[in-house]
Amino acid sequence: MALLLDLLTTAAMLFIVTAGLMMIFGVMKIVNFAHGALLTLGGYVAFGVTQLGLDAWWSWPLSMVCGAAVGTMVEVLIVRPLYKRPLDAILATWGLGIVIGQLIVIGFGRDIKFAAAPLQGTWFVGDLEYSAYRLLLIPLALALCAALHAMLNGTRFGVKTRAVIMNEELASGLGINSNLVRFATFSLGAALGTLAGTVITPLSSLDPMMGVPWLVSAFMLVMVSGHSVASLLLTCLVFGACQVLVSTYTSPVLGGLTIALLAAITLRIRPKGLARD
Repeated sequence: MALLLDLLTTAAMLFIVTAGLMMIFGVMKIVNFAHGALLTLGGYVAFGVTQLGLDAWWSWPLSMVCGAAVGTMVEVLIVRPLYKRPLDAILATWGLGIVIGQLIVIGFGRDIKFAAAPLQGTWFVGDLEYSAYRLLLIPLALALCAALHAMLNGTRFGVKTRAVIMNEELASGLGINSNLVRFATFSLGAALGTLAGTVITPLSSLDPMMGVPWLVSAFMLVMVSGHSVASLLLTCLVFGACQVLVSTYTSPVLGGLTIALLAAITLRIRPKGLARD
């Protein structure tokens, strides 16, 4: 039972971390390499809330507001002028991630820090006592998946977003403001990125490079899953389960390489990943 819960909570963490990156990649066709820095920024929002003595639940909405604000500025000032140059846009987000990381170092230093979890204690699952906060991640990931699916398939914004994903030129010809869709999507993706950083920080330590390992895993998962929310959830479940099994029965070091290795094999067999043509 403990192993099963480890599999499910790891998959949930991977989905929460990757959802924001997938939103931006799906619409803009670029990988936001500042995503790791946004995760770290969300972690420091959680740390700030802890230092101020506020209820830890406040860190979730505050991190989304912070991420949306940063995403808005980045999209307008950095990404928008590079729409026609996707490679330059990717390099720009990479450089932005370095800048955000250095600003965090200036503001908070390099010391390892910790943030309080909104939910303390343990819950019993059958006869097993398990971390309540880790268990919370499972319904949170499912709720996030359902919300994104409903938004993309049941709202006018979602219809416009899917139109831009499928054929931006045709969507623009039909009167859809693709620039506005990109702006909203980038801001939402950044908000989800900082939220993810806030959510995972209580489960580990916090430092200015916290987001880098998560960025690598998220990048691999997005390359395999494409822009489908359901595909991303399935990919996180399968790859996350493999990572936990390898870490448990062989070595945590090999477990850390599992997602990258599986992604490379998958993309070698199916270059477009699990996304449908």
